[in-house]
Amino acid sequence: MRLLTFSSLYPNATKPHHGIFVETRLRQLLGSHPIEARVMAPVPWFPFTHERFGDYARQAGIPRQEVRHGISIHHPRYPLIPKFGMNLAPWGMALACLPRLQQQIRNGQDFDLIDAHYFYPDGVAATLLGRWLKKPVIITARGSDLNLLPHYPIPRLLIQRAAQQAAHLITVSGALKQVLIQLGAEAHKITVLRNGVDLTLFQPTEREKTRQQLNLTTHPLLVSVGNLVPGKGHDLVIRAIEPLEPFQLLIIGSGPEQHNLEQLVKQLNLSQRVQFKTHLPQTELARYYSAADALVLASASEGWANVLLESLACGTPVISTAVGGSPELITAPEAGRLVQERTPQSVTQAIQNLFAHPPLREDTRRFASRFNWEETSAGQLSLFRHILARQTVI
Repeated sequence: MRLLTFSSLYPNATKPHHGIFVETRLRQLLGSHPIEARVMAPVPWFPFTHERFGDYARQAGIPRQEVRHGISIHHPRYPLIPKFGMNLAPWGMALACLPRLQQQIRNGQDFDLIDAHYFYPDGVAATLLGRWLKKPVIITARGSDLNLLPHYPIPRLLIQRAAQQAAHLITVSGALKQVLIQLGAEAHKITVLRNGVDLTLFQPTEREKTRQQLNLTTHPLLVSVGNLVPGKGHDLVIRAIEPLEPFQLLIIGSGPEQHNLEQLVKQLNLSQRVQFKTHLPQTELARYYSAADALVLASASEGWANVLLESLACGTPVISTAVGGSPELITAPEAGRLVQERTPQSVTQAIQNLFAHPPLREDTRRFASRFNWEETSAGQLSLFRHILARQTVI
């Protein structure tokens, strides 16, 4: 089986943490099944690489071609006009990738199907390529692509059309499957394949020793992990710990909300209790999970929050708002607590409840161990074989 993974959410030499969940799923699949795969990960075109241009410059610095973990990755450039290009992005993305793919096919590098990740613009672009190249397309929905983008009329229409044209659809949670159905997709055409966790990479360490090594507090420690954007709710977690002295909070991530969050910490006089760290490699992130007493995630929406599963695998229970796939994951006391009402007061109460009856670390780890990658990879392979057997062509 020859697979083309198609997604703009894929790590690269310039942004090694970008879309790492897509890379992880592909690596797990390749590690357990005889599949050939390469990646097409288009990036917006930008002419300058000077650091003063920020994220645009970092995108410009992404290599045209690279190899990560033995997987060949191509990064064609496509036109994207800031603030105005969202509606045209699928066509720009597809047209930029088409000549490269046609050349690869002429050179004997054909493929059997397109495995696209993130519904818009990636999934829509993939269905265009599938129609032009006569290849079946499978689209995986991951979260904000269905929770946020359908609020815009043109992306909504294109998402609905792509759902009809794709050979099959995958969601990472049952909640996202229901969103797809509400958008008009046929239920029998949707398979739920949740993300797993690397139980070797994410595993418990001796908590106090790890804290000493990382120069962390001896007080109860909470971590909040994710991009510093409004929807992740880091501000709610900051407000939630205000009455919980001497609880400490470590926020791990980066993004446009960092200044506002730092100002909130100052306003609440929490500078001695709240610290910030930028994105960390997964090997380092695992140590911080293990060092913490609990992870808190106060998102407004989620598909399947990988940080919850990573924390649980390290023996650290979680507290999460009851959004997206989180209620499908936090199903037992040893996993943690769900927050039904997304307010600082409700998060505070959930923290108090968890710490009044904390689970044993080995129980939390045991709970996480059922979420390995074997079932997901087997489900992918079975689905791919089924689609190819039908020879569905867009």
